[in-house]
Amino acid sequence: MNLIESLNKEFESRIRLGIMSVLLVNDWVDFREMKEMLNLTDGNLASHITALEKSGYVEIKKEFVGKKPKTSYRVTQAGRVAFNEHLNALEKLIKKK
Repeated sequence: MNLIESLNKEFESRIRLGIMSVLLVNDWVDFREMKEMLNLTDGNLASHITALEKSGYVEIKKEFVGKKPKTSYRVTQAGRVAFNEHLNALEKLIKKK
């Protein structure tokens, strides 16, 4: 397999790179925080989070705080491994001359 093929297609989007980067350094991040950090619309964030959840890379927790719904996200162990492999492949690609 060449270096470009070792990149994970799930992380090709800059939005997904941002989501995974935020989740790797935080335990749980709620929807509003993530939206503000990455300057995304509700729909844009929701669609990318859904795709990452379907891949098994993100866990979603829905709860109520008082009477308000709260949705939070965290990276799964599979997501952590896949994202680190993706970053390592990017590094190798950059270092190759």
